[in-house]
Amino acid sequence: MAGNRVLLSVQEALVTFGGKPVFEDLTFHIMEGDRTCLVGKNGAGKSTMMNIIRGLKDIDMGERWVLAGTTIGYLQQDVVPKPGQTVKDFILEDLKEENQTEAFTYRMEMVAEPLHIALDDRMDQLSGGQMRRAALARALVEDPDILLLDEPTNHLDLDVIIWLENYLRSYRGAFLCISHDRKFLGNISDKVFWLDRGKLRICPKGYAQFDDWAQLLIDQEERELKNREKMLEIEVEWASRGVKARRKRNVRRLALMKEERDRLKADKSAFLRMMAKVDVEGGSYEGSSKIVAEFIKVHKSFEDKKILDGFSLRITKGDRIGILGKNGSGKSTFLKLLIDELEPDAGKVKRNKEIEFSYFDQSRKDLKLDESLWLNLVPNGGDYINVMGKQRHVCGYLKDFLFDPSGARHKVSTLSGGQKNRLLLAKVLADPKSFLILDEPTNDLDMDTLDVLEEILSAYQGTLIIVSHDRDFLDQTVSKILAFEGDGVIEGYIGGYSDYLEARKKFSQPQKVEEEAVKLSVIADKPEVKAAPKKLSYKLQFELDNLPEKIAGLEQEISDLVVMLQDAGLYTRDTDLFYKSSERLTAAKSELEEAEMRWLELDEMVNAS
Repeated sequence: MAGNRVLLSVQEALVTFGGKPVFEDLTFHIMEGDRTCLVGKNGAGKSTMMNIIRGLKDIDMGERWVLAGTTIGYLQQDVVPKPGQTVKDFILEDLKEENQTEAFTYRMEMVAEPLHIALDDRMDQLSGGQMRRAALARALVEDPDILLLDEPTNHLDLDVIIWLENYLRSYRGAFLCISHDRKFLGNISDKVFWLDRGKLRICPKGYAQFDDWAQLLIDQEERELKNREKMLEIEVEWASRGVKARRKRNVRRLALMKEERDRLKADKSAFLRMMAKVDVEGGSYEGSSKIVAEFIKVHKSFEDKKILDGFSLRITKGDRIGILGKNGSGKSTFLKLLIDELEPDAGKVKRNKEIEFSYFDQSRKDLKLDESLWLNLVPNGGDYINVMGKQRHVCGYLKDFLFDPSGARHKVSTLSGGQKNRLLLAKVLADPKSFLILDEPTNDLDMDTLDVLEEILSAYQGTLIIVSHDRDFLDQTVSKILAFEGDGVIEGYIGGYSDYLEARKKFSQPQKVEEEAVKLSVIADKPEVKAAPKKLSYKLQFELDNLPEKIAGLEQEISDLVVMLQDAGLYTRDTDLFYKSSERLTAAKSELEEAEMRWLELDEMVNAS
């Protein structure tokens, strides 16, 4: 719950860079308890704003004020480890001796454990991901009044991200977060700072409602601009491209995913056959079989660690599978077995000989660092690249992935980690083979590039496997989930991440166990648990009978609100009514979705009985 005190305030600030204004009349406040996310296009000024808050960037005019005694912490992006320095020493590095209390030590241990880092480990021996988690531990343990987080979910496992969400929801101070992970932002924020064309717009709701809120502003602006000169239409298109286009694409992609999931649910037996154990023996597949690959009772261990234990899986053409799991749970081993880089200890992996793999490896081994971006895309030379059967100029294609064409001849070694990721994605996705494997493709990506990636994958017609911790991304792109739970236990679910989460909730209540997930270990051979069919209670039947009327009422209310908000003068005439109507429209849409889902749920119960 936000407090009343202002911790930091910036008012009417002019901020320039290289003599050019980055912000004019920049005004914002950070209050006690604020949970704010900062969004905007690349180059909009997010890092500059973070530096203004930290006091590292001076304002040219205006005022920056900080409440006396307020501490400001920051998640370091690039950690340079000192030789011999332990994780504990790194966390304590800038902390005053009087603050190194028993309570601080306890908090340090409580944060390090879920982040899977050992306090006695040496910083110079950690992987990039471990170093990133150490930096996050340091930022959290310092417990500042204002915590600034720049892409905190990069290189984190899904279970760690969920832990971080819970930690931030109960954080005593205020925080401001930049992230490409939309689900994460939606779960932690109650306010959005939107940097848009040199202005800061403040959404009084969390990121979960941001797209709808921003859409209303853009629609309002578009209506007003249509009454002005034609030249201003360029600005409208530029302004709306990000949020508006993304929102439309997301709706379309989710509709396509829902159609595919509905088809799968309509034929549950086909799904169960895919996940069940297979007793077929033999070598690789030949001919035009629909089966792409098959794991048959595969065992794989490393020393005493069990990775796969009698694992069986059938992958067919057109499957879109998302893979979740902690580090070390077997995801990378599964991929290496699939592409024939590893051999199983026991069992067989069969592959269709006609299938070719395209593989995005998060280690970026396929990039030639000493060559230019241009030559990495067209190694045989020339100005054009084949993109899914169409010839595209290299510069135009690089712009799709948010590269400045003027840097096309620069060496890849000069790029940042995120830029290298974008370039490898551009290379892999230009002409993907019939089986596309993406291992953590969203790391270090910004939202704009994520939109490009989702759009390309929604049009991809081949077989797709994605390893990712980005929940919204999985919801947009896959129709089945494999969850690697550790100790050789792997579970399969129909749908995206949201469906997986819903199914797991049901499994946490034994009386609600259903067929929706099938363990891919020995458990798969056990008899299925089925609840005895029963009729709806009077209360549930009454609810079902009255839902159509409720749904119709909500549809009418939404229609009326849309008509009201289409009035170009409403915002100017009655700002309160505009915001209240906008708020009610969002709530009504949510209520309608809940009512429709409830109707489907009760209708399924009737059919089952």
